[in-house]
Amino acid sequence: MKTGIIDGRLGIEGLRGLVTSAIHENARGGHLFVFCNRRANRVKLLWHHEGGFYIAATRMDRGTIDWPRNDTVAARMSATQLQALLKGVEFRSQSNNGGPRYRR
Repeated sequence: MKTGIIDGRLGIEGLRGLVTSAIHENARGGHLFVFCNRRANRVKLLWHHEGGFYIAATRMDRGTIDWPRNDTVAARMSATQLQALLKGVEFRSQSNNGGPRYRR
């Protein structure tokens, strides 16, 4: 998952290009890639399955997603963490032990 922001108009080819050029991953590698727009109210998901690419998009009904804004790294998370992120849980590092802190 790229933690920076993307142009929300990107389609399959644009997102696939980001995966290979910016994240340096194989878009056909069986991973789910998640992207967020500048306003942090829309998310796009890209994955490859059985010979084809799929794209899904969601728009938040209200509020925004607490999306990490570091453009230089890609973050990895579990499916459970992705579900929580889309529901509005914030993931931030604690200053005392470096472990994740969860907040609604």
